[in-house]
Amino acid sequence: MPNSPDHLHYAILKALEENPNLSQRELAQTLGLSLGKANYCLQELIKKGQVKVENFRRQDNKLAYAYILTPAGLAAKVRVTRRFLARKLVEYETLKADIARLQREVRTEASTPSESEDPPSADPDPARFEAHAARP
Repeated sequence: MPNSPDHLHYAILKALEENPNLSQRELAQTLGLSLGKANYCLQELIKKGQVKVENFRRQDNKLAYAYILTPAGLAAKVRVTRRFLARKLVEYETLKADIARLQREVRTEASTPSESEDPPSADPDPARFEAHAARP
């Protein structure tokens, strides 16, 4: 996962929006984070008012938590998504330009003979030409 704060912010909000019942351990595994980092990020989102925590009982009678996006969390997700998309579009355009440049380079190199190839001779060996032409 890229290390940009926006990307991490987006990934956490998206994961919680899709599955609010994720445990911190499951969130950490899903996003490739340490458990401590997942806990820290969740606590920061809770402090910012973007995520709220609700307790509930799981089927095995253990207490669990649901991480619900608040209206502020949904708005933050939209803002982060816009910034993320804008950055990816710039990367896409840069990549397209790089690919076009490389394709031109390959075409140019393919149209010029390489050093290992003999350049076509303007005056072919007449003996070789006659021997080849004389074959039945």
